[in-house]
Amino acid sequence: MSDLHKYGATNPHGVLHNTLVLDLTQALAGPYCTMLLGDMGADVIKIEPPRSGDQSRGWGPPFVDAQSTYFLAVNRNKRSLTLDLKTPEGRAILQRLIARADVLVHNMPRLSSQRETGIDSETVTALNRQLIYVAITGYGSSGPWAERPGYDMVAQAESGLMSITGEPDGEAMRFGIPLADMTTGIHAALGIVAALLAREHTGRGQVLDLSLLESHAAYLALPASALLNGGELPQRVGNAHPNIVPYQLFKTRDKYITVAVGTPRLWERFCQVLGIEDTIMRDKRFATNAMRLQHRAELIPLLQEILLQRDAETWLEALRAAQIPCGPINSVPEALTHPQLVERGFIVELEHPQLGVLKSLANPVHFSATPVTYRLPPPLLGEHADTILQELGYTKMEIAQLRADGVV
Repeated sequence: MSDLHKYGATNPHGVLHNTLVLDLTQALAGPYCTMLLGDMGADVIKIEPPRSGDQSRGWGPPFVDAQSTYFLAVNRNKRSLTLDLKTPEGRAILQRLIARADVLVHNMPRLSSQRETGIDSETVTALNRQLIYVAITGYGSSGPWAERPGYDMVAQAESGLMSITGEPDGEAMRFGIPLADMTTGIHAALGIVAALLAREHTGRGQVLDLSLLESHAAYLALPASALLNGGELPQRVGNAHPNIVPYQLFKTRDKYITVAVGTPRLWERFCQVLGIEDTIMRDKRFATNAMRLQHRAELIPLLQEILLQRDAETWLEALRAAQIPCGPINSVPEALTHPQLVERGFIVELEHPQLGVLKSLANPVHFSATPVTYRLPPPLLGEHADTILQELGYTKMEIAQLRADGVV
């Protein structure tokens, strides 16, 4: 077993060492956020409903010995405690945890449900004024759509991003992953770390209100600026770039490659590699990026005709030698064995109590002084209940009674 596992629930060298995070979220946005915090050393307690747990535990196939790979992907570095928050006893346990916690994250949109389970902001912040309270919902905690349920697919559609994704003459397309969920999780983690830093100066916690819709719509920064400031309506351009030419996929003799020619110097080098420095490069229609953008429909077929004459690896070798950003279209298996990712330890292994060695993608942030660690595998449902309850002062007899009553 790697020494990365030796620290247990918290990492004494991590940025968030001695930070207790209560994770009452399900699915992806919240769990991804809290996993990032756990990687950075926080003690994350995942609070789940008894018997059913996080809904994503049942999302599949694929399953590995009844464990959903979806759940396994975003729940490492957490301890699991099952609590029935509809019971007074369950809420009492939660209140003890809140009194000790630094952060609470939930994704329950309805205020009535929040109050029923004791996780509304008024109740929680009254128990702990230093707590960072984080609500992740589909549409945010205010406005006419505040209590509507939200999922990634809907956020992708309503944010406007799907409308500019896909081929010009095709349909709008969703991303190949739940990007709205994951970007919201990243924004939430960033906000939490900033709020913890602010607390160091003020001594007070605060409420963070995030929505899938806003987090995803925020990625409209470039097309929104073009529309709001330049009056240009964004359009789908497929695998090309709306502002830079050539910056897209090209078909070679055997397969597609990507080429990103983002500067005048790169354009010169690109033309030299293709052997067109005395022809296309001297054509006034293509002299600047603005001109190339204007004459995209004329330029791209000329370049495509040349690139079809050799295979992908031959072109990539020549382009890389000229320091032109380029690459193949890797499949997922090819990406996961990319030599650069392998060298930087992108796949990590954790020892799971039922599954044995479990593989996971590493946190992409490399800290020089406070490295991330991978201490705990994704937990079994309620796996750490006894330990956590004992930390709160419950006796073995009291814990047994809580189990008998279905509270945990």
